[in-house]
Amino acid sequence: VQLQASGGGLVQPGGSLRLSCAATGFILDYYSIGWFRQTPGKEREGVLCISDDNITRYYRDSMKGRFTISRDNAKNIVYLEMNNLKPEDTADYYCGAEFGDGYGCNWDEDEYDYWGQGTQVTVSS
Repeated sequence: VQLQASGGGLVQPGGSLRLSCAATGFILDYYSIGWFRQTPGKEREGVLCISDDNITRYYRDSMKGRFTISRDNAKNIVYLEMNNLKPEDTADYYCGAEFGDGYGCNWDEDEYDYWGQGTQVTVSS
């Protein structure tokens, strides 16, 4: 059982990236998936999550209109599409999977069953 985050990199302000959260050994469609991010010296914070019944939640209003989350069930991957990136979006991004309990996705990291390793996103000119 493994969850793997990928797709990070260096991008200029205003640019875009698509992060992937791929699962092996379990079916992501049965899980709520949360994307979190962390910068050095700060606590990890939520970004965007999608419940097992495909309800999405944004951690901050500033992410609305810039970030979207989607599933590709055939590939067993959840994507985080990030547009109009800003330097303050620079962070290590993590994905977590929580078995669907019918209560939607949330930001309580203790509720997540699996975590991927971080993928680094750097927004800089």
